[in-house]
Amino acid sequence: MKRLHVEARINGRRVDFLCEPDQTLLEVLRDELRLAGTKEGCGNGNCGACTVILDGRPVDACLVLAPEIDGRELLTIEGVALPDRLHPLQQQFLEQAALQCGICTPGLIMAAKALLDTIPNPSEEQIRLWLAGNLCRCTGYDKIVRAVQAAAQQVEAHV
Repeated sequence: MKRLHVEARINGRRVDFLCEPDQTLLEVLRDELRLAGTKEGCGNGNCGACTVILDGRPVDACLVLAPEIDGRELLTIEGVALPDRLHPLQQQFLEQAALQCGICTPGLIMAAKALLDTIPNPSEEQIRLWLAGNLCRCTGYDKIVRAVQAAAQQVEAHV
C-alpha cells in the first residue's frame, strides 16, 4: 500500500509524516510521532480516551484517519501545558483528585479544554453534557466536574 505524505500543525508546530491511507490518527500519534499522551481506550469512539482537538473541535483520534488532518491544526494533550506551568485544567485535575488510573484523563482534559475555549464559564449541566462522551471507570464524575469548574474560574481570571 502506498504511504501518503501528510503535513499539519500539531501542538503549534509544523509536522509532516508518512502514513497508510487507512491508518488512524491515534495510531500515527502514538506509534509514528511518539505523542503517547493520547490514550487508546475502546478503539471505536465510545470512550473518549483518545480525544484531541482538531481545528478547534474535540474528536476521537481513533475515528479520524491520519490523512484527514493534512493541512489542519491539531492539539493533543502534549500541547496543552503553558510554557512555564500546567494549564489550569491540568492543575485542577491534580488538586481536585480528579484522576486515578489515568487512561481517561488526557481525553477528559482535551474535551474540557474544547468546552472552556467555547464556553468560558460553563454551568455544571454544560460541563456534564460536554464530557458525556468521555468515560471514566475509576473516579466517578463529581471530582472531574469540580476540577473543570475551578479551572474555568482560573482561566476566566486570566483572560
